[in-house]
Amino acid sequence: MKNLPSPHNEGSTPTKSELEILHVLWQFGPSTVRTVNERLNEQREVNYSSTLKLMQLMEIKGLLQRDTNDRSHVYRPAENPEKVQTQVVNGLRDLAFGGSTSRLVMRALGDGSATPDELEEIKRLIEKMQKKG
Repeated sequence: MKNLPSPHNEGSTPTKSELEILHVLWQFGPSTVRTVNERLNEQREVNYSSTLKLMQLMEIKGLLQRDTNDRSHVYRPAENPEKVQTQVVNGLRDLAFGGSTSRLVMRALGDGSATPDELEEIKRLIEKMQKKG
């Protein structure tokens, strides 16, 4: 029997640990807790029971969906990366930059870490947005 998505707090912003789990699932696709835990352990040591508990909480929050058709429960992200990234960026913009998109972008670009290719991509995006407006 397949579980339906849990009711959740719309717009719930994932924590750093939750984002790590989401990145694993976005990269490798629907996975068991064991598989996610193994992938996380490639970066740093994470206890299996901690990964299990966090993924269960993420399901309650609506960040993950769980398929119980097989013996091993398989989890998948409830949203695509772009939607979650937008929520995270908007939350950061509102919290750290008083809602100012320009201050957030200036801070992100001000450290000089953007590559020339990234800067060209940003220029194209700005030009596209100016044409729309």
